[in-house]
Amino acid sequence: MDVKVKGVTFRYPSGVLALSEVSLTIRAGETVALVGENGAGKTTLARHLNGLLQPESGEVWIGDWDTRQKSVASLSRRVGYVFQNPDDQLFARTVWDEVAFGPRNLGGTPQSVDSDVRSALARCGLHEAADRHPYDLPAAERKFVAIATTLAMQTPVVILDEPTTGLDAEGVRRLGDLVEGLKKEARTVLTITHDLDFGADHFERVVVMSRGRIRGDGPAREILRESTLLEEAHLRPPQLISLALALGLPTSPMTVPEFVADYGQYVARGRSAR
Repeated sequence: MDVKVKGVTFRYPSGVLALSEVSLTIRAGETVALVGENGAGKTTLARHLNGLLQPESGEVWIGDWDTRQKSVASLSRRVGYVFQNPDDQLFARTVWDEVAFGPRNLGGTPQSVDSDVRSALARCGLHEAADRHPYDLPAAERKFVAIATTLAMQTPVVILDEPTTGLDAEGVRRLGDLVEGLKKEARTVLTITHDLDFGADHFERVVVMSRGRIRGDGPAREILRESTLLEEAHLRPPQLISLALALGLPTSPMTVPEFVADYGQYVARGRSAR
């Protein structure tokens, strides 16, 4: 399902201009990392996609739905949003009831709700925690509960707001596996993140925001190599690309095997030139 943002401007009641004439199209099945410094407008933009915010001017379309004509409840059928802080969206007494809340409210049958909940819990590694209170779980596990609530709703668009915050290396790996699974299902995935290494590993497109505007947009391999652009947004390239730039490699390796191969070819070319 395509997402289209057309000339959106948004100002908070305080007078802060958070978005200025922002336009963005995300095609169905794309994976997009939205990056930039704090206050760049990333979360403000993302919250326009599920109707939590409405544009001062401009339009936001989710498929053939104009968000100005739909309630937040209606939009939740198409856009699943996982907040940065899971405690902002967890309220039920058990993990099972938390994950079941969305599909029940979407009108699922008892059988379909049961199937969706079991699948989401399994994907998030929470099947043994189904009967526990969410707040009895560590913060990192509560984040996976929040993700499971979104997965259970089977939305074609999934938004992950700073999903790696508070996760250890194993948690980031689990999260990466979930994103890869969503990609295989051709779901549209948007993440807001400061973790450019995670973005490089799992997202094909990067959109750079600064001061309420889009400053760069393109394939991850290209955008994450533009150190000047990233510096203007107070970001640094991912570790492997930073190392490649420091060594003078003309490529943008996204994985360790790619870096090793690219570096080997670079060294071989240098030797042959001598």
